[in-house]
Amino acid sequence: MMTEKFPSRLLENAVNEFSKLPGIGRKTALRLVLHLLKQETTDVEIFGNSIIQARTEIKHCKICHNISDHEVCNICSQPDRTGEIICVVETIRDVMAIENTRQFIGLYHVLGGIISPMDGVGPADLEINSLIERVRDGNVSEIILALSTTMEGDTTNFYIYKKLKDFKVKISTLARGVSIGDELEYADELTLGRSIKNRMDFESSLSQ
Repeated sequence: MMTEKFPSRLLENAVNEFSKLPGIGRKTALRLVLHLLKQETTDVEIFGNSIIQARTEIKHCKICHNISDHEVCNICSQPDRTGEIICVVETIRDVMAIENTRQFIGLYHVLGGIISPMDGVGPADLEINSLIERVRDGNVSEIILALSTTMEGDTTNFYIYKKLKDFKVKISTLARGVSIGDELEYADELTLGRSIKNRMDFESSLSQ
């Protein structure tokens, strides 16, 4: 396979960095870099500084682990949200997907992934213990397990269920409106919204 011959080492370095991004091949990386080179220097500086600022200043909510500009995210700090219902999701993108449905008024808990032995991810690598602590602290009446319907997602659901089943808390899961293997962020808002509204008891889902 032939490698590109760049007229500039600086151009090549920039292309190499852009091509490290997910879903960005070298041709796309080159097109993006060439586009930036056509922009005003101040615009490129704003672009670069926004990435640096995001990396250095964005925090994770100390309650739900969602991305936040402050110690407590704007969802957890909203007085009209009910803390009695916690929706457990895999990633921050899932929070965004569910929020777009406008069907959920509770709070979230972002695990930061799902149990996947093949990828070396175990329960200790996820925010499961902090979820248990939130339930132990009381005031939680329902936990909604909203993980992707993959084998890894189902394994994580069951692990959390086993950890929480002795607490006086209802454990439910999304109705199977989201296709097997689909991630929440790719589900359309109507389907996802219905899955939340028509959620089912987790124990009942085990027999399906």
